[in-house]
Amino acid sequence: MSEIAGQTGLRAGATAVVNESYSFACMRCGHGWEQSYEIEHHTDAGGHEFVLYVADGKVVPSPLSRPECHNCDSHVVRIMRPGRVASARDAAHRPSRVPPPAGPVEAHATAAGTEGEEREHHHWHLSDLLHPFQRKAS
Repeated sequence: MSEIAGQTGLRAGATAVVNESYSFACMRCGHGWEQSYEIEHHTDAGGHEFVLYVADGKVVPSPLSRPECHNCDSHVVRIMRPGRVASARDAAHRPSRVPPPAGPVEAHATAAGTEGEEREHHHWHLSDLLHPFQRKAS
């Protein structure tokens, strides 16, 4: 999900700074965005380690805890590896190469016992395919 881009210069009190990027997609409105974070590793006075997420120069909550959509404020957000939103946008703007729709395929009669006889065409329905899985009512 994340891509470690390396270590940058240390900030005041930070023992290490790591860059990570994520792609986000809102499952409610479909809005997609990407964000890069500087993750600062710190040690408090008691010797306990903690991290701060910094985005655009501001300390922000961890994007992994409860991300929020910037468009509709929903918390139903999918987190993905970086570049997913950009690749989806690029694909949407590329001319699509859609193959022509497939039509029915005609089956040719075999020589064994079907000469001169036309085989009846059967149109399949979803219920035909699911029939073996249906339980009989008792």
